[in-house]
Amino acid sequence: TGRQVDEDAPRSWRWLGHRVLNVDGSTITMADTAANQAEYPQQPTQKRGCGFPIARIVVVFSLAVGTVLEAALGKYQGKQTGENSLFRTLHPLLQEGDVVLADRYFSGWFDLALLRQGGVHSVVRKHQLRATDFRIGQRLGRHDHLVRWRKPQRPAWMSQEQYAALPDSLTVREVRVLVPQKGFRTKEVIVVTTLLDPQTYSAAELAMLYRRRWQAELDLRSLKIVMQMDQLRCKTPHRVRNEFYMHLVAYNLIRKVMAMAAAQAGVEPWTVSFKGTLQ
Repeated sequence: TGRQVDEDAPRSWRWLGHRVLNVDGSTITMADTAANQAEYPQQPTQKRGCGFPIARIVVVFSLAVGTVLEAALGKYQGKQTGENSLFRTLHPLLQEGDVVLADRYFSGWFDLALLRQGGVHSVVRKHQLRATDFRIGQRLGRHDHLVRWRKPQRPAWMSQEQYAALPDSLTVREVRVLVPQKGFRTKEVIVVTTLLDPQTYSAAELAMLYRRRWQAELDLRSLKIVMQMDQLRCKTPHRVRNEFYMHLVAYNLIRKVMAMAAAQAGVEPWTVSFKGTLQ
């Protein structure tokens, strides 16, 4: 349902003709039973019996209509349980020409390179551990340049064949973006993208797109708070997964109503209230 609503959306709702996938992660808790604890253990910092089983989720939203296109659920801690690792399991969803919009957790070299290998572009916040110097690279404008990132050593989770298939370096574009937030001081963030053409994708357009990344936070809030998905009630892992995906189904049906109403009224669906629609 979510994918069909996205496909049927007017082309004017897309960003410069691209399907944009807004990716974000969060956590959910569930009933404190032995079965749930075995599959989704509580946080190790909590004493046994004082915490709930916890799972990490990654959700891929359509930026145009807000529906869930795909989601992954896994353990909160352990090898390959991070948000970017879960997102890699969802790569089959992606199509050539898509744009992935995400925060700094998805800005690693291999995350960008694997997406680019499939013809998918990225617009992500640069990780704070990477230095930025706009005096180097190919200058495209004020606080806008191209730089080359060299391929790091092969990570343990990647096979030698996958590693060899990736290029020795990756050309990326770095743009300084101002993100105003009502009631707070305006933040300056560095956005990294593989959309390199400054004529087609101006710095202003990239800034506007990245500011809309916050929509993923609002969509997750609608799922977890408005639809009460933050604490699942089922007592076995299998039923927990069923409950999780049924929340997504109900959410997408509500989003479909919002998209139909928005199309009829001639407005964008992200201007319609989710809670108001539910009520």
